[in-house]
Amino acid sequence: MADKEKRQGLYLAPTRVSYNTAVNRSQIPMAKEAKEDNGEERPEWTGKLDFLLSCISYAVGLGNVWRFPYLCYKNGGGAFLVPYIFMLAFAGLPLFYLELAFGQFSSLGPVSIWRISPIFKGVGYAMVAISMMVGIYYNVVIAYTLYYLFASFTATLPWLTCNNPWNTDACIQDRSVLSANTTNTSLTNSSLINGTAVNHTGVRPVSASEEYWRNGVLQLSEGFDYPGEVVWYLCLCLLLAWLLVFFCLIKGVQSAGKVVYFTSTFPYIVLTILLIRCSIMDGAIDGIKFYVTPDFSRLQDAEVWGDAGIQIFFSLSVAWGGLISMASYNRFSQNCYRDSIIVSTINCGTSIYAGFVIFSILGFMANEMGVDVKDVADKGSGLAFVTYPEAVARLPISPLWSALFFFMLLSLGLGTQFAIIQTIVTSIIDEFPERLMSKRMLVTGLVCLVFFLLGLPCITQGGNYMVELMNDWSAGFSLMLIGLVECVVIAWIYGTDNFFRDIEMMIGFRPNRWWWLCWKFLTPAVLLAILLFYLIGIKPAIYGGRLEFPTSGQALGWLMTLTSLVVIPLPGIYYICKAEGTFMERVRKVMKPLPEWGPHLEENRELDERYSKKGIPLADYRDADNTPNIA
Repeated sequence: MADKEKRQGLYLAPTRVSYNTAVNRSQIPMAKEAKEDNGEERPEWTGKLDFLLSCISYAVGLGNVWRFPYLCYKNGGGAFLVPYIFMLAFAGLPLFYLELAFGQFSSLGPVSIWRISPIFKGVGYAMVAISMMVGIYYNVVIAYTLYYLFASFTATLPWLTCNNPWNTDACIQDRSVLSANTTNTSLTNSSLINGTAVNHTGVRPVSASEEYWRNGVLQLSEGFDYPGEVVWYLCLCLLLAWLLVFFCLIKGVQSAGKVVYFTSTFPYIVLTILLIRCSIMDGAIDGIKFYVTPDFSRLQDAEVWGDAGIQIFFSLSVAWGGLISMASYNRFSQNCYRDSIIVSTINCGTSIYAGFVIFSILGFMANEMGVDVKDVADKGSGLAFVTYPEAVARLPISPLWSALFFFMLLSLGLGTQFAIIQTIVTSIIDEFPERLMSKRMLVTGLVCLVFFLLGLPCITQGGNYMVELMNDWSAGFSLMLIGLVECVVIAWIYGTDNFFRDIEMMIGFRPNRWWWLCWKFLTPAVLLAILLFYLIGIKPAIYGGRLEFPTSGQALGWLMTLTSLVVIPLPGIYYICKAEGTFMERVRKVMKPLPEWGPHLEENRELDERYSKKGIPLADYRDADNTPNIA
């Protein structure tokens, strides 16, 4: 068997090789760029800060501003930090570190990286599938932000009054009236007509900012089954959003690495300015107290722990493929351990910091309206495009604050979108490096064009229903399953001993026993618990908290979830069918690392005999059809 494996290029040197001393850092080449097999250069980050700021820009996104503060309010205020930090320590940070080390060691994107165990290559395809679905609707949200940004350049903000063409008789400018009427008006058996809930008792009052959002911006149709026409000004904003993405990624990480110096730092400047300005406004302290006052009784609720785990997954952007993709452009000797600690800490700190800003704004707004903070707290797009605009409209020099706020949202959104599209482009190019490495600009342009076209249904009159559906169903269960599989493959199939030695080759020291315990036992157990919480909490898709999607919408939501799940086993089934021998022999064979697995540069492979020419024959393992020869 051993001779046969040697001839087929599947032989690995024994893993228990004397490796007790730390790697000599002077042996690690500091080459600026790695060469692909066809001689084309694989780009790298031009500086250490480029990568670090790109990770921060990717991880710190819109969810830090409009999801985390709401979850704190919903799940016990300051008490929510207990499960949040627990999930960070036992699930988020271990996976974040794993993905950075995984991508940096191999210099490969999330699909090609599964040379480590070809049977699981479908996990890489699932990562890309999720990134594709999210990339489509995420830029639509950026298009909304652009529209609000442009609308801010006026003397009077258009969502402040009720005397506009898009307003109805239900429009009110005083939300305290809205709160009182909502309390007294039953919404049972209500239907959605022109953005207003109507029942037998009359028309539900709607705030001016909500009517601007639903009628003036979205031109929202009656329901999911009524897509209507393309909203032309949103189409132009979507086109502009994709042009921004393309031109910032035109040279790959070398151009994106410069843009993130702005997109990763500007939001903090705006958040700080808003915090200082709003903290001195009447009612701000009440909002902050509402945000941080702990209700420890909520920790007995399993849903609170589930929300914390899911938020960590979305907040750190683990299992999306983006971290692997960005780390693959690192120098081999980059200290990925330090980077993972820094980025994770900054990300979670940003969520908490943003909460103070948001609830100081909501406290001021509640004081102005004479209502409780809970009456103005919201989540998602309702918070970003209804509540926030209404709040900044009440500040002195409101157009200035509005422009700053939406420019901050634009920076947050673009930083995340850059990484999402870079992940997709990297995955395509790494699968066909001989043909596409020199055509990176063309690939990026085609991806942006195709995604722009796929996003057009999202900017029709019924498009926001699709956006909300994709936001709720395109990622979630799939992400947690991918993270679980990723952890099991590295820790149990490839082995923590091998992975620890790989990390030592890069940074000069092995991870301590804490990481061994997390990757083998604690993190998989926590991920299984989060999966259980998620499955228990699944509910029918609802729009705006009160309008349930029709059967077609529910089916489409499940289809989006299943799309990323179905692709996971397919490559493994193909490789098993292609291999020779009994079924178990085939399975064992396709679970082994391929000969090309390991560091990208030959100089780095020589640092460990598992990857040197003495340990692994460097013969081409691909057939004429460019598929792995694993027979």
